[in-house]
Amino acid sequence: MRFDKDLVAASATPLVLGILAEGESYGYAILKRVTELSGGRMQWTDGMLYPLLHRLERLGLVVATWGTSEAGRRRKHYALTAAGRDALVERQEQWTVVADVLHQVWRSAQQAAQATQPLQPMARPAVAEGWA
Repeated sequence: MRFDKDLVAASATPLVLGILAEGESYGYAILKRVTELSGGRMQWTDGMLYPLLHRLERLGLVVATWGTSEAGRRRKHYALTAAGRDALVERQEQWTVVADVLHQVWRSAQQAAQATQPLQPMARPAVAEGWA
C-alpha cells in the first residue's frame, strides 16, 4: 500500500517520538519498528528518516550519541529529551482530536451513502413443503 506523502509527513514526527519513548534506538531499528508496527504496510526509507532525526535533534527533541554495535560497527543512537517527551504528549493530544473527527466524518459519510442507496426488495421467506 502506498501512503500519501502528506500523510507520511504529518505522522512521521509523532511516530518517531513514540518509538523513542519506548527507549533509545538507532536509525535502522526505527525503520524496522515502523514496518513491524504497521504489519509491513508502511515502508520508510533512510532518505525520509535521517533528515527527520536530524531536524528533531536540531529542535532539541532528541539527543544523539555515537555507540558501537555488537558487531563493532559505529552507529548513532537517538533518545528523547524532556522537550521531546513534552512534544510527544502534545502530538498525542492533537492526533486524538484528528482521529476522532475523522471517525465522525467517515461514519456520517457512510450513513449518508446508506441512506441514498435504493431499497432492495425483500426476499420472500421460503415456504416449507406441504405448507403452501
